[in-house]
Amino acid sequence: MKINIIYKFKFRCIKALGKLKSIHILIIFIGLFAFWATFDFLTNILAEFLWFQELNYLPVLITKLQTEMLLLIITFVITTGFFFTNLRLASIFKYPKKKVRVTEVYEEIMLIPPVTMPSSKLPLQPSLGLGWLLCFIFGLILLVGLILTHYIEVLTNYWYPDFTVAKVSPQIPSEFNIESIWKILTSIPSNLWLLGLFILLFFVVIVNPIFWLSIFAILLSLVFSFIVSSHWGNILQLLNATPFNKSEDLFHIDISLYVFQLPVLQLLQFWLIGLFLYGFVACTLIYLLSGKSLSQGNFYQFSQQQQRHLHALGGGFMLTVAFSYFLACFELLYSRHGVIYGASYTDIKIQFPSYVFLASLALLIAFFLFWQAIFSVKTIQSYIEASLWFLRLGRKRKRKKKISAKLFANSYSLRVILTWYLTTAVVTGWLIPNIVQMAIVQPNEIEREIPYIKRSILFTKEAYIDVDKLEVKLFDPNNELTYDDLINNRLTIDNIRLWDTRPILQTNRQLQQIRPYYEFINADIDRYTFLKKESQRTEDNPTKKQQVIIAARELNYESVPEPAKTWVNKHLVYTHGYGFTISPVNKVEKSGLPKYFVKNIGPDPTLQKNSPLEVLNRIRYSIPIGKPRIYYGELTNTNIITSTADKDKELDYPSAKANSYNTYDGSGGIVIGKGWQRWIFAKYLKNWRILLTNEFIPQTKLLYRRNINARVRSIAPFLRYDHDPYLVVANPNLGDKNVTQKNPNYLYWIIDAYTTTDHYPYSDPENNEFNYIRNSVKVVIDAYNGSVKFYIADPKDPIIKTWKKVFPDMFNSIEEMPTSLRTHTRYPLDLFQVQSEVLSTYHMDDPRVFYNREDLWRVPIEIYGDLQQKVKPYYLITKLPAEISEEFILLLPYTPASRNNLIAWLAARSDGENYGKLLLYKFPKQRLIYGLEQIEALINQDPEISKQVSLWNRQGSKAIQGNLLVIPINKSLLYVEPIYLEAEQNSLPTLRRVIVSYKNRVVMKPTLNEALREVFQAPF
Repeated sequence: MKINIIYKFKFRCIKALGKLKSIHILIIFIGLFAFWATFDFLTNILAEFLWFQELNYLPVLITKLQTEMLLLIITFVITTGFFFTNLRLASIFKYPKKKVRVTEVYEEIMLIPPVTMPSSKLPLQPSLGLGWLLCFIFGLILLVGLILTHYIEVLTNYWYPDFTVAKVSPQIPSEFNIESIWKILTSIPSNLWLLGLFILLFFVVIVNPIFWLSIFAILLSLVFSFIVSSHWGNILQLLNATPFNKSEDLFHIDISLYVFQLPVLQLLQFWLIGLFLYGFVACTLIYLLSGKSLSQGNFYQFSQQQQRHLHALGGGFMLTVAFSYFLACFELLYSRHGVIYGASYTDIKIQFPSYVFLASLALLIAFFLFWQAIFSVKTIQSYIEASLWFLRLGRKRKRKKKISAKLFANSYSLRVILTWYLTTAVVTGWLIPNIVQMAIVQPNEIEREIPYIKRSILFTKEAYIDVDKLEVKLFDPNNELTYDDLINNRLTIDNIRLWDTRPILQTNRQLQQIRPYYEFINADIDRYTFLKKESQRTEDNPTKKQQVIIAARELNYESVPEPAKTWVNKHLVYTHGYGFTISPVNKVEKSGLPKYFVKNIGPDPTLQKNSPLEVLNRIRYSIPIGKPRIYYGELTNTNIITSTADKDKELDYPSAKANSYNTYDGSGGIVIGKGWQRWIFAKYLKNWRILLTNEFIPQTKLLYRRNINARVRSIAPFLRYDHDPYLVVANPNLGDKNVTQKNPNYLYWIIDAYTTTDHYPYSDPENNEFNYIRNSVKVVIDAYNGSVKFYIADPKDPIIKTWKKVFPDMFNSIEEMPTSLRTHTRYPLDLFQVQSEVLSTYHMDDPRVFYNREDLWRVPIEIYGDLQQKVKPYYLITKLPAEISEEFILLLPYTPASRNNLIAWLAARSDGENYGKLLLYKFPKQRLIYGLEQIEALINQDPEISKQVSLWNRQGSKAIQGNLLVIPINKSLLYVEPIYLEAEQNSLPTLRRVIVSYKNRVVMKPTLNEALREVFQAPF
């Protein structure tokens, strides 16, 4: 009985399916696809809502989504409405297949004044034979393919943002122009599939032009909508723009117009060019392919209705061209045609007037075409020819026995108008400016370009550096340093960096990783205030500042043994890293290994019990340990699930007797133990095991997007982030007696964030993606709870003021940052490198010196190991000249471009009220100050040093020369370089020697103190 029922049901289903037509099946599949796409969209949105809500940034997401959706809908509706209105008109106005065309016409001879003369009846020849018709059709279809290729290529660059780069906010896309066409065409030989697509495109358009051109119109509408909506940030900036209160010198307009408004106008230009160009090409194709033109092998002319339609589209395109030339006037401020960046002599004297002329001419042509479209295409050719004859530029037409039809009847055709305009644009917009540049400017370039060079220097320095915080001083070393001076500058000497991050990381990986799945990905230099040793401690001065290297011990799931890579281990067991190491930059063990203030995992029997790390007693004063678990870091790329049924499942840290386990009790994560959240994240993360496991309890949490770089970029993609987040150990609640924590966390990440733009006028971007930058934001991420806070570090910056208006609750004042964290803010390395590169050229204020590059600087070269490399900026605790106390600075020396002596050094300050100030110390040019390459040469030429290094290199190890540091002390310079010894296998670098150079003396000794005594001939 049951089998019979099943059989009948199966039979009915087959019968019902048999009755379905192909259109019904297509509708069913489209419906299923739409349902799945809607479900996918909703799950993604809900997951993002829950994640932003966890971080208390839900208003940020709502503002972003509202703006995106509004832009998406408006752009899609306008674009599809425009395309389908014109395609519908084209389908109405096209020639029907059965239409009989006029085959005879009367020829007219134009005289002055125009008089119609008698004419004979002659057969009318088509305006386009088969050959020309195929050329026109093939060219237009190729143009459609190029348009689609260009805009889809732009879309692919937007689709998947790369969170590993400094910034994920999109740049303004390049419009469709001659350069983009040439780029696509030249890429065809290496991408033959593109040629195949163009051939396929040709055949499908020929077969059914209206259908496929409509499909392409929908595709372009989606592309435009997505690209425009991706620039939600630019739109919000435009609506909340903050004045820079500074004008550029050409149009005398506030810089905010260029930074906030010009990008939106360029985006509008990008959209309009594609809109009108595709509409014009598509409608022209429909008309050319209508009325059996291909099968008959000819095309006579466009009808009056077709001409009016094409004139309207041509008018819209010319209006866009006028708009483009209008924008080009402002874009001259970013010109690269002259000797400097920005508007130069030719740009202002020739290029600017030509752009105004071309914009005005395009505007007049657009109005003329619109007039023709509205009041029908009139015969004006006779009047034009009469005018030409009157001006002796034309002549009477002779009678022709053979009469050919004209594409645009008797009016001056679009083809002629566009051809003449293109010719005019090439002559006035390209040819004449190049002739002027070569014939007039280049022979006397410096005299003509001086005012523009001054302008570029001024604006470039202002764009990269807050000039109010830059101070230029003369530093004249007197070389009168004594050993007593070193004693008086003990804090500087005690913080000379003998260890850099590379040997420390190598040592950590050998001695401190504990297990293969732990990893030290990075090490950072910072300063902490520690208790002095008991013998040095006094009641008035019990502490001292110490420069240290800190490295986080993170868990890298990729290093877990392959057999152990199970779903449970990935999401429930291997959840977090543990602890960190701290090493002073100048302390060495007897073995030559670095000394650790904080190391290992687990308690030290000689120290405090239950301590999770080994810490020196006097260091605990400044280094609160707590439970140093790292759930959010640079390597935390897995999604983890905590607080499950088996509460002791989560590995805390390995121990000699038995592993220690932990249950996460932080505030981070999203509860998914019950309810619909479990279904949402199973779909969002494509992790269906979440639905099948039975280990969840109501308190179960999901922690995802734990990588701190992806975390901050997801919240604020409009900021550019430093490549090097650094770990800080501090108690932000120090002194707050009302705060109680069961398992206190003291680990925080700090990331420097920048506001940038590539639209600052006259500012040279050099090799950067931007030409304006400010370190406007400090981001603090809790390594245990995952909370993220943004602090405004530069309240004067107009761009961050604008974002503050957009997201008023997102940013906090820097004064609100806890003092214990604020004391660890440092001048960011990425910003300093950019500024130092700019100053190597733009320190020259004299335009003649700048033009001749007489005083060009460069970063010196040092030897590290066996390789030559540019000197990298380095942090240092020292007393700057004319200052009364030591401070934490970032320093970089310069040498002249063609010589090796020291010419200047740049210092960035990081402490207290001096944070963010730059000091550029210039050395006297008439004196020789040894540069780093010259000191390296002295070191390598020293017989004792050379002999010892050669001996080490022959014993299965190799000697590595570390960073050569220039240390300013009083009014003198001291050079220090460490020598490490490293085995060829199982690298474990040890510090074996320290080289010190002062004046012409070079000394190598086992310790820094011995070397200093030897150099200054001080008694031991």
